[in-house]
Amino acid sequence: MSRIAIIGSNYTLMSRSEMVGTLLSDAHQGKSGYVCVSNVHTTMMGFFDRNYQAITNQSQYSVPDGVPLVWAMNAMGASQDRIRGPSLMRDLCDQGRASGLKHFLYGSSPKTLGHLKQYLENQYPGIQIVGAVSPPFRALTEAEMKSAAEEINASGANILWVGLGAPKQERWMFAQRNQVKPIMLGVGAAFDLLPGIVPEAPVFLQTLGLEWLYRLYREPKRLWRRYIFNNPAFLALLALQVFQARVFRRRYLIDEKHG
Repeated sequence: MSRIAIIGSNYTLMSRSEMVGTLLSDAHQGKSGYVCVSNVHTTMMGFFDRNYQAITNQSQYSVPDGVPLVWAMNAMGASQDRIRGPSLMRDLCDQGRASGLKHFLYGSSPKTLGHLKQYLENQYPGIQIVGAVSPPFRALTEAEMKSAAEEINASGANILWVGLGAPKQERWMFAQRNQVKPIMLGVGAAFDLLPGIVPEAPVFLQTLGLEWLYRLYREPKRLWRRYIFNNPAFLALLALQVFQARVFRRRYLIDEKHG
């Protein structure tokens, strides 16, 4: 398996269909680990917080959720398509039914979890959801972390969906990497997007890489600082990386082996 470094964050080179097939195989083989679903925001968080970047770089897989990140990977010589968190969740919930894949939901509010569970059961008849937990909106104690891992493991889940939002979900998965048995996927906003609690951006905006603009329109007070600062900074840093790759022939491709 190969990854490519974008501004210090390493992303898995794998198509959406390949990733779904790999995760189905890993889940049924009982492989542990965590998957980061990343975008420009998380990439920039990693650039300014190297501890967070180290967490995402130690993941089993890190996939590009944002179109600008896909463009960046392709500008560095990759051939990569977008792997959205909601799309990945839909694919695995759908295709996992044939082999009896068991799912556990962790994160968000009890109300959101209820809507998400109902949506998945209605959309994918026969899906096995073996647990759902909404943790407190505060730092968890060591005992609470241990209790959560024990409940998840006892459920027999093959996949744990984590919807805590970045960077909280990545830090939680990293802290639980040696305790939680099923493979963990941090999908953040998918918990709200799938059941329609938060509307998804129109497909044409997603295709154009302007999903961020739709989100900014809907939540300007919360998101304006993130996008006004992060997007130009990302483009500037990416331009510098492309320049270094082409002029100084620096390599950003990373070959890895996961056991």
